[in-house]
Amino acid sequence: MADDGAKLEFFVEELGLLFEEMGQGRMNGRVLGYLMLSTAPYVSTAELKRELNASAGSISTATRALSEPGFIRKVSVPGSRGHFFRADEDVWGAFLATEHRYFATRRRLATSVLAALEPEDEVIRKRMENMYDYFEWLETYHQKMYADWEAYKLERESAAKREPTAG
Repeated sequence: MADDGAKLEFFVEELGLLFEEMGQGRMNGRVLGYLMLSTAPYVSTAELKRELNASAGSISTATRALSEPGFIRKVSVPGSRGHFFRADEDVWGAFLATEHRYFATRRRLATSVLAALEPEDEVIRKRMENMYDYFEWLETYHQKMYADWEAYKLERESAAKREPTAG
C-alpha cells in the first residue's frame, strides 16, 4: 500500500466496521478495504493474512464471501498454487453487475414454495406471488440502475476531461 499507512489503515478498519454493521462480517470489509487500496495487480492470501493479522480461515471465508457477489476477483498466477485476489477498479459497479443472482435465487425459492402449495393455501400463495413479483420487479429496476450508474460514470469522466488543467 502507499506510504501514508495510518490513513490507509483507518480506511481498512472503517470499511470493516461498515460491513459489520450491515451484517456482512468485519473481516469481509477489512479484506475489501485492503484490496481496494492495493496498487499491486493481485494480493496473495498470505499477504492478506499477514497485513490484516488474521487467520487463514478468516481470510478464506472473507474472500469467498466477497468473490460470490463480485466485490473481488480471484486471479490466476501461472506457476503458483496460492490464492490471489484483486479488487476491480469499480468495486461497487462490479457488485451491482452481479447482484441480479441474488434476485434470481429468491424467485426460485418462491417458485418452489408455490409449486408445493395446495389450492386452499391462498394466503401463503399470495405472499409467495408477491415475493416472486417483488424480486422480478427489483431485478428489472436493478438493470436500469446499473445502466444509470454506467451513464453517470461516463458523464463524470467526460466532465473531468472538459475541466481546464492548472498550468
